[in-house]
Amino acid sequence: MQHYPSITDRKIRIAIIGCGRVSRNHFGSVEKHADQLELTAICDTDLGVLAEHAAQYKVPAYRDMEEMLAHEQLDLVVLCTPSGIHSDQAVLAAKYKVHVMTEKPMATRWADGVRMVKACDEAGVRLFVVKQNRRNTTLQLLKRAVTEKRFGKIHMVHLNVFWARPQSYYDQGGGWRGTWEFDGGAFMNQASHYVDLLDWLIGPVEKVQAMMSTTRDIEVEDTGVLNVKWRNGALGSMSVTMLTYPQNLEGSITILGEKGTARVGGVAVNDIQLWQFQDACDYDAQIKDANYQTTSVYGFGHPLYYKNVVDVLRGEAEPETDGREGLKSLELLIAAYIAARDGKTVSLPLGY
Repeated sequence: MQHYPSITDRKIRIAIIGCGRVSRNHFGSVEKHADQLELTAICDTDLGVLAEHAAQYKVPAYRDMEEMLAHEQLDLVVLCTPSGIHSDQAVLAAKYKVHVMTEKPMATRWADGVRMVKACDEAGVRLFVVKQNRRNTTLQLLKRAVTEKRFGKIHMVHLNVFWARPQSYYDQGGGWRGTWEFDGGAFMNQASHYVDLLDWLIGPVEKVQAMMSTTRDIEVEDTGVLNVKWRNGALGSMSVTMLTYPQNLEGSITILGEKGTARVGGVAVNDIQLWQFQDACDYDAQIKDANYQTTSVYGFGHPLYYKNVVDVLRGEAEPETDGREGLKSLELLIAAYIAARDGKTVSLPLGY
């Protein structure tokens, strides 16, 4: 059993690596936990973006991550960088005995994900993989219903991610978006949190079939479908596209069981639209309160995710999603890409 020293007598010193689109959720989360966290440094390769954030947050700013690690006394780095470089950055942080929090997906290759877990294990540091959608109030209720077996035997599950990402989205950001090396496609990047639900909510997947296509001027898929069979016998599917006109339409999950039916929809699983069970429970009255309005597909889970990270580093909790938990959805993603490429059914676990 790995032992991690707790940080109990001061604020946790944190640095954010990459100041792009998703980083605003992390800066906001650090501010919400200002009594526990101290933003110590930032890092970005874009000098203009770096200067802007340094002026706003008034902390040391670095273009080079290793220089930052050598000069600053850090407890935790947060990786908001292109997915394809997460692994090298996590390994580097582990070398300096600094805990790591990485945005999704944790890596674009299976071997890189495994390398991250191994490096952090060997260095005795934590590896956290951000899965903030799990903290959404709607999904917490759905998870509770599944855990308490209110559906009975689950027969069928379907997920939709019908979002809009125009060519201009892929063209921004210095050429890394829409590449296999650094980004991954609609499943690995935009719909990554929904792929995570396949395992987290329903259980281990037995086999996957997939078909994918590309319309935008990018390397990776912007549209695809999965067929899924779980080890518990449930069957399901997932439909994903970034080609919805003219804006994001839906992010949903529907579960059909012998004793219950539920559908969580909205633009980003933020609206419980159907909640019918054979046996009533007291928290069924909370359904309307759990629904929320969102203008962002990120939802509001980042500050809640940070709360768990703080508690873990204080020695007061276990991580909700560590590196090994992150590997589950990465393995499912890789299986889907292999299935689409080879036109075959792929069984899990993969034979690596």
